[in-house]
Amino acid sequence: MIYLLPTVHGVLHVSPEAALGGPLALVQDGDLIELDVEGRRLDLLVPESELDVRRKKWEPPEAKASRGYAKLFTQHVTQAHEGCDFDFLQGTPGETPEPEIF
Repeated sequence: MIYLLPTVHGVLHVSPEAALGGPLALVQDGDLIELDVEGRRLDLLVPESELDVRRKKWEPPEAKASRGYAKLFTQHVTQAHEGCDFDFLQGTPGETPEPEIF
């Protein structure tokens, strides 16, 4: 599943990140992609059997940060569709209600 944050200009953010092995990590030159901004969908029009082959070959990129905030961010900040929060600050679900954002 790909989660989209659409804007009037197109797509602002896609989650999960390709660097974590999200669906965009499997895109290759020449692949067809269908974008439905209103429906908040981005579909890679490649057969599932081909995506399985690509997943088996995929390797995560080497981490660029070895220390400091950048390393903390890459290791502990959750994906956009999970709230972009530090994972160590998340409590028990229902413990503290989420604020109204819409």
